[in-house]
Amino acid sequence: MTSVSPLSDFLIVELGHNVAGPVGGQILAELGATVIKVEDPGKGDAARHWPPVKDGSSIVYKALNRSKSGVTVDFNNSSQLTELKELIIQKSDAVIQNLRPGVVEKYGLDAETLRAEKPALIYCNIGAYGAVGPMSGKPGYDVLMQGYGGLMSVQGEPNGPPMRAGSSINDIGTGMWAAIAIQAALLERSRTGDGGVIDLSLYETAVSWISIHLASYLSTGKAEGKQGSGNAYITPYQAFRARDGHLMIGAANDVLFAKTAAVLGKPEWPIDPKYAKNADRVARRMELVPMIEAELAKDDVSTWVARFDAAGVPACPIRDVMEVADCPQTAALEIAQQAPDDPSLRLIGLPLSMNGTRPPMRNSPPELGRDNKIVFGRD
Repeated sequence: MTSVSPLSDFLIVELGHNVAGPVGGQILAELGATVIKVEDPGKGDAARHWPPVKDGSSIVYKALNRSKSGVTVDFNNSSQLTELKELIIQKSDAVIQNLRPGVVEKYGLDAETLRAEKPALIYCNIGAYGAVGPMSGKPGYDVLMQGYGGLMSVQGEPNGPPMRAGSSINDIGTGMWAAIAIQAALLERSRTGDGGVIDLSLYETAVSWISIHLASYLSTGKAEGKQGSGNAYITPYQAFRARDGHLMIGAANDVLFAKTAAVLGKPEWPIDPKYAKNADRVARRMELVPMIEAELAKDDVSTWVARFDAAGVPACPIRDVMEVADCPQTAALEIAQQAPDDPSLRLIGLPLSMNGTRPPMRNSPPELGRDNKIVFGRD
């Protein structure tokens, strides 16, 4: 493991599985905290068994559990459970957990029990629907929250079927919120000496993703529905078809629209009262978008992007995963990191740099029980 890092003085116990809890633990680990991931000695984290599998291990698991230590604890083994409780009480600064509802309470690993012995402990619960309310005890997954949390009402094409985001955005987002909240709690504890309880949920994260839509509805009584690749509040601000593919254009204000129109050879558009202001363009999106695409159909994506770049209009080709992986910009950022102890393993690092340096992958994702000897003195 590397030495000096922002959180190097802290130890976090992760009772996490699947995605949300492990993402939160991984962020803290790559910011320098010692994160000890606790798994069942049988099958371990369910994500270990998700495809694709390389060299006997799930790539999904590896992508979510870098830079951690890994131990196994059988909660039904009293001596191992005692070991875990002692580790938390004696050494840990925080616990992050997203186990099934009722599990931590059953084994005395809940916030109330542990903080009664150690008031300085920070305890972070990640649930599905939230800590209070009629749904509080119900389990759930990212895809459910995309539906129940309203995301699917604003994703996809108008009049199209429900569509989930291609990534587990509620899981990943909740893990990010957990890392932010834990760091804030550590800062507060440095002033007061007291820890606290943090409650997060996939549902709350889902609601936060549609905060603009909700605020608009609460203020106007009107709910904006699906916009495809577009935006309910800005036009043109979406994907467009050119002669050989698609590109994104982000003309986010009236000045950029005038530049867009000039590139398209339509300087009359921005002086037409029907399209002069963004609100006018939003109201007439259905007639303006086909007009733009009619011009874009005359040339290739690369040519249009070069023209928009020269004019200062934000635009880019729409690319796939392979193109992103092979992109010179991706390479320059060095966000794809090679594991220090596995030359064949490349994973995506944290999307931030501090003083020009991206937090490194400190070690490869742990094999099941890899650090039992170091942490507990047993196999």
